[in-house]
Amino acid sequence: MDAVTNDDRRRTAEAVLREAAPHALIPAAQRLLAGRVGARSVTLLMADYGSAVLQPVPQPPHGAEAVPAHHGPPGRSYSTQVPVVERTEDPAVVLAHLPITVRGDRLGVLCVELPAADADAATVSELAEFATALGHELLAADRDTDLYLQARRRKRLTLAAEMQWQLLPGRGCARDEYVLGAHLEPAYAIGGDNFDWSTSAEHLTVTVTDGMGQGIEASLLANLTVNALRNARRAGVGIADQASLADQAVYAQYGGVVYASTLLLRFHLDTGLVDVVDAGSPQLFRQRGGTVELIELEGQLPLGMFEETQYEEQTFHVAPGDRLVIVSTGVHGARSPDGGLYGERTLRRTISASRLATPHETARAVVHGLIEHFGSHDLAADATVVCLDWKGRPGAPRTDEPPPSTRT
Repeated sequence: MDAVTNDDRRRTAEAVLREAAPHALIPAAQRLLAGRVGARSVTLLMADYGSAVLQPVPQPPHGAEAVPAHHGPPGRSYSTQVPVVERTEDPAVVLAHLPITVRGDRLGVLCVELPAADADAATVSELAEFATALGHELLAADRDTDLYLQARRRKRLTLAAEMQWQLLPGRGCARDEYVLGAHLEPAYAIGGDNFDWSTSAEHLTVTVTDGMGQGIEASLLANLTVNALRNARRAGVGIADQASLADQAVYAQYGGVVYASTLLLRFHLDTGLVDVVDAGSPQLFRQRGGTVELIELEGQLPLGMFEETQYEEQTFHVAPGDRLVIVSTGVHGARSPDGGLYGERTLRRTISASRLATPHETARAVVHGLIEHFGSHDLAADATVVCLDWKGRPGAPRTDEPPPSTRT
């Protein structure tokens, strides 16, 4: 089939999905794929908030049962981000599991039952492109229906968690220069932890925020902090001024009674230079080759602790192949019931052991290690991990830079 025909088919599929009602994307996909590849059934599995299971849309009793997000054919497709073709009891029928991912944000898996005779490489590739197109429409549909957000829930979210998940940009982001993956726990009761990012032609900005307190109060503080940072960032100021303006907003609201610890980073995509403001307690680790090191930064006051605090930027470099892992206080400061600190040594070991995993799976592995250390999913504090793999741009300078320097 020539390229023009393939382009026409792609445009036709996208048009069908766009014209479907927000709650009716799967029936529209079923009808389209039945005519195009002889699909006998189409099932959408959405990753739950904890990225532990893949939940069917619609949910039981009308849909299929949830399946593990990291085991079995659908789980392998989700965790490895490649199509997986599964044989069935009927030798004439196969199940194609296609990852649904939008610009690095993993949403779930599309499962298509089709004749084995038609499941060649070209067809599977076409189905994979269709799954990506469906992912874009799922994100757009979330503005008008609760169906897909409800399908992500294994249980009810707390109100604080509902607010936090609506505030997040996603769980991943990917461009030619980098791949980002993040994980939050307890996913269904998160309170004050948050992460955010924004990309442009020349920069990537990443923030990790740990709002003081618990529950709804911590969530309200985090919402104010993140939106204050976004407002300042969208005004086009540097990250030191972003921190200062957010500091003023938080102090004006709370008068220093509560505050938010925040780490701000701005990556220069052409050089690998990183501007950073350490306003509190999140920690930053870098893995370069076989070495994992804690990047020592000049700690400054959390946002909102005092009135009109002035912040200074520091700088360091990342080189192609570097991995950065940012962890909130609920990770590096967590203690087990017997008082044992999770700590830097354990973090280094977990990061090293996950070197070949994707950023998403590395972030999940760090939190899983924390849960094992703590002995329960009911963590005493929110835990956030953001993992970034830096690829850089072709021809970008490599550097053996000195320790982070301060920019005044």
